[in-house]
Amino acid sequence: MIDFCTGRIGDPFPTSGEVDPYGDDLQLALHVCYELHYRGFDGVPEEMEWHHELLGVRLELESTFLTALRRDVPGGDDLEAEIGALLTERVGEPGISHHLAERGTLGQMREYVTHRSAYHLKEADPQLLVISRLDGPAKAGLMTVQHDEYGAGRAEQMHSELFAAMMRELGLCDHYGHHLDEVSAAALAEVNLMSLCGMRRELRGAAVGLFAVIELTSSPGSARLVRAARRLGCGPATEHYYAEHVEADAVHEQVLRREVIAPLVRAEPELAGGLVFGIQASGLLGGRFSDEILGAWSAGRSSLR
Repeated sequence: MIDFCTGRIGDPFPTSGEVDPYGDDLQLALHVCYELHYRGFDGVPEEMEWHHELLGVRLELESTFLTALRRDVPGGDDLEAEIGALLTERVGEPGISHHLAERGTLGQMREYVTHRSAYHLKEADPQLLVISRLDGPAKAGLMTVQHDEYGAGRAEQMHSELFAAMMRELGLCDHYGHHLDEVSAAALAEVNLMSLCGMRRELRGAAVGLFAVIELTSSPGSARLVRAARRLGCGPATEHYYAEHVEADAVHEQVLRREVIAPLVRAEPELAGGLVFGIQASGLLGGRFSDEILGAWSAGRSSLR
């Protein structure tokens, strides 16, 4: 894939075949395809964004990924039940934020931030893709949330900039895409699904569902990461990034539920199933990420590739 993009080879790509839909090869290849629509890569001509062979392979990869996700989630269209489940933290299922708040090391905190850089250095960019596919109150409501994500007009307060400041404070390179070779496939899969759903009109409901998971569930986890930052002595930029998400996402939860999801389903009730799929797929991929990272740490090894 990378050799083709840089012109080193000209043969057709192999299709995804029997490749693991959640594995390194597929997720990294899909991520490369999507990055051509964001900021691209040094040495790759910008016209490669719409290269017909590349688009064909991307469709193959997406099909393999989507087929696996649809197979592995329960499905249905009971949106109220899914949102209710999001708003209730499950007792006895500690995740990464619990671990970091209670006993994680500074090295593990740095690893976690490295994985999350795949999304947070372009935080909210994938969700912007769905804006043009919405209409009326749902569109306005989603833009209300996005206005905050982009710093309410102040570049230094954009959430991606706050994340970059945290990376610098933790001694990590904050250059966009720098850590791609280290980030796990599980982390890439979460970001890839955001891009996939944002780029397909048929998946606009799923795109909103994915964003809803972020905004409806991040406050408690962010509060734990504030505690982790304090316990580990990370510094003010790290604490500020997560504290900002405790406050902002508590407000965004209400906006997403009342001003985005509710009017969207009223206007297009057939999208309920898509919203449910987005929520369930996010939960599946988030669980895989958590299991992989915590599994590595419990075994005494790095979670980075």
